[in-house]
Amino acid sequence: MGMTMAEKILARAAGLDEVKPGVIVEIEPDLVLTHDHQGPMTIREFRKFESAALWDPERLIIFMDHRTPTQSIIAAENHQILRRFASEQGVNPEHIFDVGQGICHDILAERRITKPGEIVVGTDSHTMTIGGVGVFGIGIGSSEMAAIWLRGKLWLKTPASIKVILTGELRQCAGSKDITLEMLKRLGTDGATYRAIEFHGNGLTGLNIDQRMTLCNMCLEMGAKVAMVPVDDVTCNFYESYGIGNIESAQPDYNAVYEREITIELDKLYSLVAAPSSPQNVVSAREIDLQNITIDQALIGTCTNGRLTDLREAAKLMKGRKVHPGVRFLIVPATQKILEQALDEGLVQTFVQAGAMVGVPCCGPCGGYGMGALAEDEVCVTAGSRNFIGRLGSPRANIYLASPATVAASAIAGKIVDPVNIVKEAE
Repeated sequence: MGMTMAEKILARAAGLDEVKPGVIVEIEPDLVLTHDHQGPMTIREFRKFESAALWDPERLIIFMDHRTPTQSIIAAENHQILRRFASEQGVNPEHIFDVGQGICHDILAERRITKPGEIVVGTDSHTMTIGGVGVFGIGIGSSEMAAIWLRGKLWLKTPASIKVILTGELRQCAGSKDITLEMLKRLGTDGATYRAIEFHGNGLTGLNIDQRMTLCNMCLEMGAKVAMVPVDDVTCNFYESYGIGNIESAQPDYNAVYEREITIELDKLYSLVAAPSSPQNVVSAREIDLQNITIDQALIGTCTNGRLTDLREAAKLMKGRKVHPGVRFLIVPATQKILEQALDEGLVQTFVQAGAMVGVPCCGPCGGYGMGALAEDEVCVTAGSRNFIGRLGSPRANIYLASPATVAASAIAGKIVDPVNIVKEAE
């Protein structure tokens, strides 16, 4: 019997001919990552072992992307802990990404640090974002990571797989974020618990790497263990543009068995919004538009939608328009390179002239680390991944999730709107 993409990657890593869902395997990850949020806790656990030493300093990558720029003494001390640990353990200096360089998942892809078929383990729940380039990325806790640093091994239960088939092309103003919100509408926040999600179908050909990373990123909110897009021409061209050829195909077998199949017709998909306070509370942007929900803040950024494609989409709507009075519009590029490209293309100028604020590349307000915190009863529409109670400050604030196009359109209108309406106004 054939294997899915996840089964094939795990079988190869474990040195087995095949694995099936539920089978526990022990593997050695190709790369492990940590950052300034979970890294200090991992180091504390690691140092409980006498004379502890990294099993392979070349495979550890350290990022300072969450609490940056530092907003407290504790944050600054955590950065100091990471820098000293890296020096003590002989971590490759090229694998240390300090303040301002950007978000871990985006840097991994942008610099082609990892390749399709490899296994990346990180102390970040959104490590599955890297699945957009065919990498098996999973998040784990600090104590488990400390054990990997010592032994170089971890065990995993092979997940059953869900096949998501995308057909057709996206409509005007609809994006990959809307695809994931449609999935959340159908699956809920627990419909893919400890499952591997694979994306297939002719609809993938129209989605670039930025959009594919968004697809995989949001699968976490459905409970998935891992999410991946099989290697195709888009993937190969992405690596070849960086001088990397002969990409190994991490393809599922033709007779792979899936627990469930879901088909999403992209040409029938409209802009969607997740209302407070769960990513599964999905309704159409048109429906929200009619409710006249005024906003205090709009946000584009995070590891979900802070990439160049997202900024371009927002700038297209913002060109020649102004942010609505009373709305704070934050734009936080995912990496320094994305910021540079946005400057070169005039996107930053468009945002600033419209009245938006462009921030330092980092995770930004995603976890409410000081930047963009909300007051009681304030409303924010964000291109991030979570709208839990208290996620962005006050537990009495209301958070809506939407695509970059919907966020930009809402910043212009001063309320949550269907971006198609903003486009029609200009016609």
